[in-house]
Amino acid sequence: MRRPRVHPAVVAAVLLLPVSALAACGDDAPESSPAPAAPSCAFTPAGDAAKKVDLPPSQATATGPVEVTISTTQGDLHATLDGAHAPCTVTSFLSLADQGYFDSTPCHRLTTEGIYVLQCGDPTGTGYGGPGYTIPDEYDDSESYPAGTLAMANAGPGTGGSQFFIVYEDTQLDPFYTVFGTLDGESTSLVRTIAAGGSTPKGDGKPNTAVDLTGVTLD
Repeated sequence: MRRPRVHPAVVAAVLLLPVSALAACGDDAPESSPAPAAPSCAFTPAGDAAKKVDLPPSQATATGPVEVTISTTQGDLHATLDGAHAPCTVTSFLSLADQGYFDSTPCHRLTTEGIYVLQCGDPTGTGYGGPGYTIPDEYDDSESYPAGTLAMANAGPGTGGSQFFIVYEDTQLDPFYTVFGTLDGESTSLVRTIAAGGSTPKGDGKPNTAVDLTGVTLD
């Protein structure tokens, strides 16, 4: 998986109703507008799955905020997933969680110098495992990565799968990683405590404080 990179420097539409509509009067209740269709998602089979799972639904099932608990061996992380900004990423994440993909999965990488992230989501623990499919990128070059951010790891455009990273200190990265949620303050502090144990090799490697995902549940 591509490692998050330090930036070289460190690193409504408004609906206007016609005047006639505004001036109209009468006793008839206005007709409600149909709900917008859920976005379609191009999940593409790719490579061998680290743990066998079905493809997510081809239409996004999450288009708004979704509250979840990411359970780990070091404690629970409470997160709000952003289905409005990243509907396909959130749909994939929830599908994997529902199929038990994240259960007993190590967080295999911790960085403590320059960038500050804990990376998880690979059942093999090697940094090369994925779900056997890729998900579409959902970034627009305006992304930022403050503490508490949940974002997708990747190995280049169109290669996101199951691996994601948790930012525990404000970090400057190139805006090429889909942001799909945030942790609350207490959960971010927990990840910061894990990071305080360091990594092997120092600065970028396996967390010295072992942490495994044990499941993801809806709140």
